[in-house]
Amino acid sequence: MAELEGLEFGKSDFVLLDEVTMEQFMENLKLRFEKGRIYTFIGEVVVSVNPYREMDIYGKETIDAYRGRELYENPPHLYAVSDAAYKAMKRRAKDTCIVISGESGAGKTEASKYIMQYIAAITNPTQRAEVESVKNVLLKSNCVLEAFGNAKTNRNDNSSRFGKYMDINFNFNGDPTGGHINNYLLEKSRVVHQQDGERNFHSFYQLLRGGSNEMLESFHLQSDPAVYTYTREGATTNNDRTSHKAVMSALNVIGFSEEEINSIYQILATILLLGNMQFECDGESVQIVGLEAVNHISELTATDPESVSKSLLYRTVATGGGEVIEKGHSEQDACFGRDAFAKALYERLFGWIVSRINTVIEVKDYNPMLHGKNTVIGVLDIYGFEIFDNNSFEQFCINYCNEKLQQLFIELILRQEQGEYQREGITWQHIDYFNNQIIVDLVEQPHKGIISILDEACLTVGNVTDTVCLDSMDTKLAQHPHYTSRKLSPTDKTMDFQKHFRIRHYAGDVTYSVEGFLDKNKDMLFQDFKRLMYNSANPVLKEMWPDGHLSITEVTKRPLTAATLFKNSIVALVDKLACKEPYYVRCIKPNEMKSPVLFDDARCQHQVAYLGLMENVMVRRAGFAYRQPYSRFLQRYKMTCEYTWPQHLMASDREAVETIVTQHGFQDDVAYGHTKLFVRTPRSLFTLEQERAALIPILVLFLQKVWRGALARMRCRRMRAIYAIMGCYKRYKVKAHFWEVERRFANVRTMADYGKSVDWPTPPAALSQFHNITVMWWARQIVKNIPPSDMPEVRSKVAALTALSGERKDWGVSRPWERDYLANVRDCPQTSSSFTRVSKELRNKDEYSQVLFSGFCRKVNRFNKSTDRGLLVTDKYVYKLEPKKQNFLVLKRLPLDGVNLTNASQTLHLTFTLRASFRGGSCFFPSDKQTHLSKLCRGVSAARTFPADQQSFLRRA
Repeated sequence: MAELEGLEFGKSDFVLLDEVTMEQFMENLKLRFEKGRIYTFIGEVVVSVNPYREMDIYGKETIDAYRGRELYENPPHLYAVSDAAYKAMKRRAKDTCIVISGESGAGKTEASKYIMQYIAAITNPTQRAEVESVKNVLLKSNCVLEAFGNAKTNRNDNSSRFGKYMDINFNFNGDPTGGHINNYLLEKSRVVHQQDGERNFHSFYQLLRGGSNEMLESFHLQSDPAVYTYTREGATTNNDRTSHKAVMSALNVIGFSEEEINSIYQILATILLLGNMQFECDGESVQIVGLEAVNHISELTATDPESVSKSLLYRTVATGGGEVIEKGHSEQDACFGRDAFAKALYERLFGWIVSRINTVIEVKDYNPMLHGKNTVIGVLDIYGFEIFDNNSFEQFCINYCNEKLQQLFIELILRQEQGEYQREGITWQHIDYFNNQIIVDLVEQPHKGIISILDEACLTVGNVTDTVCLDSMDTKLAQHPHYTSRKLSPTDKTMDFQKHFRIRHYAGDVTYSVEGFLDKNKDMLFQDFKRLMYNSANPVLKEMWPDGHLSITEVTKRPLTAATLFKNSIVALVDKLACKEPYYVRCIKPNEMKSPVLFDDARCQHQVAYLGLMENVMVRRAGFAYRQPYSRFLQRYKMTCEYTWPQHLMASDREAVETIVTQHGFQDDVAYGHTKLFVRTPRSLFTLEQERAALIPILVLFLQKVWRGALARMRCRRMRAIYAIMGCYKRYKVKAHFWEVERRFANVRTMADYGKSVDWPTPPAALSQFHNITVMWWARQIVKNIPPSDMPEVRSKVAALTALSGERKDWGVSRPWERDYLANVRDCPQTSSSFTRVSKELRNKDEYSQVLFSGFCRKVNRFNKSTDRGLLVTDKYVYKLEPKKQNFLVLKRLPLDGVNLTNASQTLHLTFTLRASFRGGSCFFPSDKQTHLSKLCRGVSAARTFPADQQSFLRRA
């Protein structure tokens, strides 16, 4: 049952009406229409009322809400029946079909488009390219067929003037792999004549209004439809231009070539030019007024102008002896032939477009052994029952089609219902319903039906008129209860003698005008036109007219009449639908004004009656209004009984359902089948629904509480597990660090440097402080070996290193001993050449053998004044130099007699290289540290340095 709608919107399923009467049915239908609920269920049938406005109920969110859901889980919608058909096809590998019916303007075309969009949206979740291509072609085909097969009528702005049945093929995954389109009875008479206020097919206006100036000029057309006889009755709309672009795009997507698209519009242009062609009689023969139109038609059809003229003015006839003669037309016959040619051109064009689409979407090389069973969903969008002021041959065929479909609808509904009751062991209560088989026989019965009488009249040699045919029907059908005419009912003045006959259809009485019946029934197109098109240089036109290859002398079998062809196609369609599991969409037109607010009770009641909706409800409620498998019923209502919530402990689901029914006290209102529970009246179901609705909020709160507790416990367990893992991992990292330290320092006691050269492993974060303490402890173990007398010197060096650490990344401690820094190009690139020259002069003058040290330094006096100086220390003298202007003038020279050169060299290395590194890098110590550093350096210079193998470790420590 449908849910999620309050009682203020009425009953969402007509089966749940308290009483099945026309008054209650119409009251519920009207209430839902006024509340914006255009869809209502009758079991699995969807009743759709045309809203005549855009409604926001077809978006992605709505599609997701209905995807994979049962019918009763959501409000009534086209998507619900579409999903039901798709699930039946996919789950049970069952071919299904969706039959959309209703009168013109009831919304059948829009319904079929929404169904196609839904099926396309829920299939191919993996976005496979070949499946997407099939889906695009299937969707775009609707746009093309609407343009060439739909027209504006007085009752509908986008009326389908043909019947369409589309089979969509699916693979075992439920993805569309192809399809096939059948078209039925295109209303080709609309090409040459439309009733007041109506239009020709959309394609003509789209060409004239949407075609480019270059295209129209090449087709010899003007953009104003009023210029042409076939289109002057209808006014253009603003959508024609945009629709033309959409159709051109759709043709390209489907796979039509540029040449094929151009040929399509050339044929449309040819038809428009044919309509403007005039004939005149000069007394002896008929001539075409103005040969310019003939030349244009010849150019567009790629034929010879003389052949075009001859086909329009003459008819080639073969005598019994094989002689071929040309018989000239009268002016009336020429006009008749011109119109017949125009209608045939459009009919062949439309049929070719459908067949061309089929070649693209049909499944090719499908192997069931490799790909699994190929299942089908059929979508039938066919004209509805029509009753006009003037009903002709087309309305007769359309209404016969609806009689056949109504018969199928009643038979399938009754057969399914009866079959289900028999399977479940439930006694079937017979329901009286109108069996329209008598009307179907009136039309199609061999030798006695109206179609047979029409065919006999068309085959009769001689001047057989529509009136003669009507007299024959009056004679043969005089005793039929559903047939009458003015001759049979002389007092009925709503009909005219020798013109009208009336059929009492299931949808109501329809009066038909017999005028034109015979001409429309037989193929009146002269063979000359067929040969003309077959001999065209345009391959598309040649393909459309394969029967034109016969010569005039060849004897051919008389072709079947239009009524017989249509009857055969409808019989084949019904047989095809009967072997599928059907789903129905019954469309209702609320008013004739196309108003979104007006609900015409009488108009709607008439449609409800002839669509058989009341019979459908009664059949559905005949024995039981509601039925459901035990498991599904239990799942839905188990919370209403304490013995079944949350899980029952009984032997079977049936026993649990019986417990629920007994507790609520309506055991006399149900029947138990083998697998399903059947509820007789809706009131019992409403009792369960109301109790369930009251319990749902309580259960939701309970489930939320339980779920939140479960989530909290899950998070708690997860956090405990995380902390346990972290603890184990930390302990492992600590142990691994100790194992690595033990491995690296296993033999340091035997090493000469006590492990000074061994690198410490990187500690984990938890051991960073402990690692620093360990390193300091290890340093103390090494320092303990230093004699106490050397400790003052160690402390001075450590103090110097501590003061200088962090001031510069490279302050000289780690630099190699270069000795002669001022001569080093890397350290002093600007002054090295000048110092080298001065050094050579001093070497020659003072005769020293080597340079012990050279570098920049800073002289600090007792007043804390500083001056830049250069220092040169050789094996004989110490020179103080003036570095200004890069001339290195000697300011002072001191001899080194009696000085320990080894200790001096080491002291200078520690002291002066520090200063030289800062000065050489053009970076000075801050003024607040200069005095302190000078004192430290003097202390270092006065102390005896450590051996070279211990200096590096002390710097690191």
